[in-house]
Amino acid sequence: MTDPTRFNAFLAPISVRVEGERVARVRMVPQRLHSNLRDHVHGGALLGFMDVATFAGARALGLMQAPAATVDLSAQFIAGADASRPIEAVVELLRETARMFFVRGLIVQNETACASFACTARKGGAARA
Repeated sequence: MTDPTRFNAFLAPISVRVEGERVARVRMVPQRLHSNLRDHVHGGALLGFMDVATFAGARALGLMQAPAATVDLSAQFIAGADASRPIEAVVELLRETARMFFVRGLIVQNETACASFACTARKGGAARA
């Protein structure tokens, strides 16, 4: 996730830690460019983080051997996240099939729940022309 020409670099730095067989924690350290006029992490940056955290968590849990694609992402914003402090996505694998995986997540800052999300993703295969 360090290629500066990819979207993921916009959210960097990001780190991932496996916390169990089905749970990974993904951390983002927001920058000023991720903030809105309230000095909270912008909702668009949070949505991008949810998507990136889904795949970072899935990769850490061993679900992905090739790039995958988001099929559906739903989000609920609960509270503002201070743009000057790290945020984390706790990503939980709900189900995995041969071609899909389903996760739910919670964006937290310290003990405060800032947003929740659910994502369905299609596993990647061989590249298509």
